[in-house]
Amino acid sequence: MLRRPRLGRRHVVQQPSDVNPADLEACRAVIAVHSKSFHAASHLLPSTLRDAAVATYAFCRGADDDVDDAANAVDAAQRHAGTRDRLARIYAGAALHTPVERAFAWVVRRFGIPRSEPEALLDGMAQDLDVVRVANEDELLAYCYRAAGVVGLMMSRIMGRGDVAALRRAVDLGMAMQLTNIARDVGEDARRNRVYLPQDWLAAAGSSHAQVLAGVNTPQIAAVNRRVLALAERYYQSGLDGIALLPASCRPAILAAAFIYRQIGIKVLAQDGDGMTSRARVSGWAKARLAATAVLWCVFGPRFHRQNPPQHPADLHAPLRRLNLAP
Repeated sequence: MLRRPRLGRRHVVQQPSDVNPADLEACRAVIAVHSKSFHAASHLLPSTLRDAAVATYAFCRGADDDVDDAANAVDAAQRHAGTRDRLARIYAGAALHTPVERAFAWVVRRFGIPRSEPEALLDGMAQDLDVVRVANEDELLAYCYRAAGVVGLMMSRIMGRGDVAALRRAVDLGMAMQLTNIARDVGEDARRNRVYLPQDWLAAAGSSHAQVLAGVNTPQIAAVNRRVLALAERYYQSGLDGIALLPASCRPAILAAAFIYRQIGIKVLAQDGDGMTSRARVSGWAKARLAATAVLWCVFGPRFHRQNPPQHPADLHAPLRRLNLAP
């Protein structure tokens, strides 16, 4: 019989004192519509941390939408420049004009988010302003770090873990999720003139960026997409090993998010790696089941109560270190 392990000291959080509830409500509305997987998992967080996480995701989502939802390239560049300006005003303590930027400014102040982290996120979004053709694995992982690894960094700080051991695992979980997104959205990205599947992987499989842009799923493209998901799994495993480093009250939400995103990849694999002709989705019922499973695992799973997780696999961050990106 499994014995319920002790969860350790209760993670105590303070209620927000200098954030407008209406600003937070606007952030919740953004997440409820545009980030359903995170929205489902966020309900497991303590209230103040949930507010901070939602405000952070709303800011990140807005930066992404500035590029993806613009009418044309000129509009995208202008909207991206506006987000850069808003970030500069947040860190300068200047007047802020939208609910999301005011809420994120509270997060920055309350949890000490270094400017370099949201700046790196915007660097990743800037890559999407141009024609996207990823050449190799290093370029793929650098993009994943900027697009989602730095979100993991900010989330780790919100949860009170700004040490290197925790930050590295948080980066890995964020990158795993982004790799899953890439595998799911091959066709959608191709229609935006973006190819994140590495050219050298495609060439080795007998394919090319041009074939991806043609929008027809082939066995070669599907094989490369399965390779992306295999790489994602390595980052998931490392990220999951870091969940024990988080406060006990935060573990279920992060594990639920990992389970939900990982399930997207499982569905792509069930389609034999086809991310071109259909978009894998996780139903609301499945998300609820995965969230419940995460809670049980955090209570009874010894993996999530280890005092010292296994040593971080150094090769996972080797490409990031070459670009001076790794924490």
